[in-house]
Amino acid sequence: MDEYTTITADVSGPIARIVLNRPSAANTMNLTMTEELADVAARCAFAGVKAVLLTGSGRFFCAGGDLGDFSTAPDRGRHIKKVADALHRAMSTFARMDAIVITAVNGVAAGAGMSLAASGDLVVAARSASFTMAYTRVGLSPDGSASFVLPRLIGLRRTQELMLTNRTLNADEALQWNLITEVVDDDRLEARASELAATIASGPARAQSSVKKLLLATFGTGLEEQMETEGQLIARNAASADGIEGVDAFAAKRAAQFA
Repeated sequence: MDEYTTITADVSGPIARIVLNRPSAANTMNLTMTEELADVAARCAFAGVKAVLLTGSGRFFCAGGDLGDFSTAPDRGRHIKKVADALHRAMSTFARMDAIVITAVNGVAAGAGMSLAASGDLVVAARSASFTMAYTRVGLSPDGSASFVLPRLIGLRRTQELMLTNRTLNADEALQWNLITEVVDDDRLEARASELAATIASGPARAQSSVKKLLLATFGTGLEEQMETEGQLIARNAASADGIEGVDAFAAKRAAQFA
């Protein structure tokens, strides 16, 4: 395990495991936590990691920002901006890294915790998990990429409802709304998330990374530009070791063995 104070992290193999670890504070985010998330995200991006598994310790995934910490800051606006900036560095790195990010939502995901949970490439939730924006309830506005990610996942109208009314979704509702990938019983969450991580880690890293890049770009490019990007990436993947192995294995009617 690597040394952090608000998270635990193991970045030592193809699967990196990160746990938000302030259970007595509902895993709320203070400046230390967001800076540590930014640091571990950067390490995952350059450590040959193929899958990142992110979850919370205790009963909460993450209940958002640490409002108690915010309330005692001498310059509250400046302090919260620093917290948000560090969180945004982490989330930008998670979004753009080659590794696939799997969030395992083990309880309440509120505010920035919901933003973080929803930003995973694959999102598995325990049946007891819940999701709420909660920002305007305390006079704040969303951060953590929520205003970018949520409209693309669930549409503008539902995003408006979540952000303006602070409606809480249970796990089944979140699945129906396309906010998450799947729901499992609470005692299956860790095992299911680990199964997904193992599946990703055994797959073709470059092809999986290409999926991330294409989907991140799709709402900001036109048809021809997107197809050109598709053409470039599929050509590069076809010429890569994984691409050669995958096609050759199919032709030989055997299971592919990716690096």
